[in-house]
Amino acid sequence: MREVLPGVIHWTAIHPRIEIEVSSYWFDDGGILIDPLIPPDTGLEWFSGRPTPPTAIVLSNRHHYRSSGSFVERFACPVYCARSGLHEFTHGEAVTGFDPGDRLPGGVVACEVGGLCPDETALYLPGRGAVVFADGVVRAGPPGDPGPLGFVPDALMDDPPETKRRLLDVFARVLRDLDFEHVLLAHGGPLVGDGRAQLQELISSGGRTAFEI
Repeated sequence: MREVLPGVIHWTAIHPRIEIEVSSYWFDDGGILIDPLIPPDTGLEWFSGRPTPPTAIVLSNRHHYRSSGSFVERFACPVYCARSGLHEFTHGEAVTGFDPGDRLPGGVVACEVGGLCPDETALYLPGRGAVVFADGVVRAGPPGDPGPLGFVPDALMDDPPETKRRLLDVFARVLRDLDFEHVLLAHGGPLVGDGRAQLQELISSGGRTAFEI
């Protein structure tokens, strides 16, 4: 558990299904979880001891439900996901849909991304100068020595050239419309201070794949 911005905690855990390390975030201000897996070193108890316990979970896409059910059971907090991804939840999960432009708990603003899937969402944190990305842009490598921003492998895209073109267009729009410096990723360590510059560099490069499978 590491504070990467004032009141913003980042941690990683091994995803039990895809068996790779992924990132989750906690905002002390408001008790908001983003794409949570249970922290392996502290468990749920860490959240019980915060000034504000979990009040809401926000997913950057439908695939990032992760350990949300355990948090809901313990803290009775609602879960929010893009409305276009609600078809994923067929086992009684209580998930509330949101639309692009909606302001969510904690002041999080939902921004449409699409590309990889219709519910791919960027979560803008205007009070923190940060944007959270789901799977549209990732970093490979260990948390202490990550690589540059890039795309997931072509094998995970239905139409790689078109998907990449759409994502680059979205990133250009995000840079134009949103005021931020930090990029927080669901896959890869956060970029604090230079996230905007690295996203611009990815666009200028014409796009690249972050890792192969």
